Amino acid sequence: MLDVSHNGWLVAASLAVALMAGFTGLSLTKGASALAIGPRKTRVAMAAVALGGGIWAMHFVAMLGLQLPILFYYDPLVTLISALLAILIVGIALICLHFFQRTPRNLTAAGICIGAGIPVMHYIGMSGMELCQPRYTLWGVAGAGVASVLLSVGAVWVAYGSRTKRNILLGTLCFGLAVFAVHFLAMAGTSFVALPEATSAGPVIGNETLALIVAVIAFVICGSFLLSGVSFLPETSLQESNENAEDYDAQLKHPDHVAPATVLQIPYELDGRTLFVDSAEVTAIRAEGHYTLIYADGKKLFCPWSISEAEKRLPSGQFVRAHRSYLVNPAHVTGFERKKDNGVVFFERAGQTEKVPVSRSRLQDVRLALGLV
Repeated sequence: MLDVSHNGWLVAASLAVALMAGFTGLSLTKGASALAIGPRKTRVAMAAVALGGGIWAMHFVAMLGLQLPILFYYDPLVTLISALLAILIVGIALICLHFFQRTPRNLTAAGICIGAGIPVMHYIGMSGMELCQPRYTLWGVAGAGVASVLLSVGAVWVAYGSRTKRNILLGTLCFGLAVFAVHFLAMAGTSFVALPEATSAGPVIGNETLALIVAVIAFVICGSFLLSGVSFLPETSLQESNENAEDYDAQLKHPDHVAPATVLQIPYELDGRTLFVDSAEVTAIRAEGHYTLIYADGKKLFCPWSISEAEKRLPSGQFVRAHRSYLVNPAHVTGFERKKDNGVVFFERAGQTEKVPVSRSRLQDVRLALGLV
């Protein structure tokens, strides 16, 4: 049996990769279920690559941080198979979460899918080791499998029990720690023996260098996906200013350019079709990245407009800006609560209650629209 140790820096890097991947995948899928089929497929595919690829990258970086008294490396084909398997399994779980009703049974099924996939990916990746051979114990394999399923189910329930920012952050922590814990539980039940050809020459790039390359690539991919499609942060005033500046530039370049016409119908996308809802029936509009969700008849519908475009196109006075991420229809407000320096408006319809925050800077406008001033 060979003595085993780990490079502490690469162990820390593997945890960072797992956390980054978890945050990227969960942030990308925030609001994805309300998107039309096409955009939803794209968002889920990106999340599967980020989250599944991140799970594999965490495993691979940690394995490259493994230190043995002999030279060893990994078979490229087997390593690629383990990476593709991780992406596929996470993709199946995300399809279950975003293309079917999110029931307790489906949440658990998605967690079991991910939980079963992590150790399978781990052991397939381990089988690609060259010049040495891993030896497994029954308790190590069983312990890693059970822990993976339990931790993954818990992470899915935390992340998808409610799609708030708090849940996304807690879900990120749970996913990262689950992948990290499963890997090292599996490693605790694994020993290594040298093969007769253990003195053969290894690859040109050392394991530590390769681990850093994989970690950097994982961060670049996750960062690119976050910048292109993340909806974790609300639309900011700076974004609104940029949109206004773009409209002004368009007017300068095209003198005949006119402002968007006022409309009474709001478009939304459902099952590949563009439908319309009367703006008078809409209770609130919420920013979702560069798009919006419209609240109507107890449903949340995907609208291709940005919140600034909605504010420009809709009849003046019909909606009031309650927050940089929300427009509300005062005609549907059934309650208002004043906080210390902000507030909350309530909409009650079909036995459901929706809450919309009112920011400090918009408090006076909302109170005026509700006749409280």
